[in-house]
This record gives sequence, C-alpha cells and structure tokens, in this order.
Amino acid sequence: MDAIYPTGPSGLAVFLLVTVLLAGAAAFATGRAIASQWKPVIQLVAYTFLLAMVARFLHYALFKQPFLDPRNVAVDFAVLLFIALIGFRVARSRQMVRQYPWIFKTNGPLSWLERT
Repeated sequence: MDAIYPTGPSGLAVFLLVTVLLAGAAAFATGRAIASQWKPVIQLVAYTFLLAMVARFLHYALFKQPFLDPRNVAVDFAVLLFIALIGFRVARSRQMVRQYPWIFKTNGPLSWLERT
C-alpha cells in the first residue's frame, strides 16, 4: 500500500476510518444535497475536493501522515468523488421518478427509464 498511498503505521486502518468511513459519509451526504437542489455535478467535484483536503488534514493532525503528498490527495479525492457521485445518482434517480412519474419509472437505485 505504501507504493500507491504512503502512510505511517496502521495506514490501511486509518485510511478506512478517516477517508472511507468519516469523509465518505460526508461525501455521500454532499452528493445527495447537491442533487436535491438540482445543482450541476461540477459543484460536487469542487465540494469533494474540499472534503478530500479536510480528510488529508485529519490524517496529518491525528495520525502524523503526510498532508499534501500528491498521491495521497489524488487517492482520497478519487475515493470521495466516487462515493459522492453514488450519493448524487441515488438522489437524482429518486427525484426523477418521484417528480415525473408519468415520464419515468425506476430502474434500480442508480438509474431510471423512460416509460413506454
């Protein structure tokens, strides 16, 4: 893991706790909030970058890991963006089916279909 994501001792556990669990929950909620306000996805990218920087600060402040290592920032950003996009898509799918039931029907938690 140190080749891709340089960390200190117990790096995987810290990554899972801080980035995936804590910041991931915030990213999922951010994705749902952006979708519920009918905002464009590009705003989600900007907010997710800010969340990635917060996650990096928590890694640095609590666990003495590198703060602005480009690989760490990129991995955190990619993981959080993926989680945020899932939250965005779940909320948008529910919106489309709920607000336009005569046009769309559900096709799983992440998509919708046009009624025929």
